[in-house]
Amino acid sequence: MPAKSKSQQKAAGLALSVKRGEQKKSELTGAAREMAESMSEEELEELASGQRKGKPEHKSKSGS
Repeated sequence: MPAKSKSQQKAAGLALSVKRGEQKKSELTGAAREMAESMSEEELEELASGQRKGKPEHKSKSGS
């Protein structure tokens, strides 16, 4: 499932870098920290991949 917004995609990329040992978990905050704790590397790769062009900055709260 690809990311629905740019911010979700960025957070997944940060969490993925922690899973790969490129960053320290203590450097993460918010959604990126939660993703790093709860998702596998494969799930994070899928969320972080793809183009950002055409995606909203943040997902709207009204839709799923």
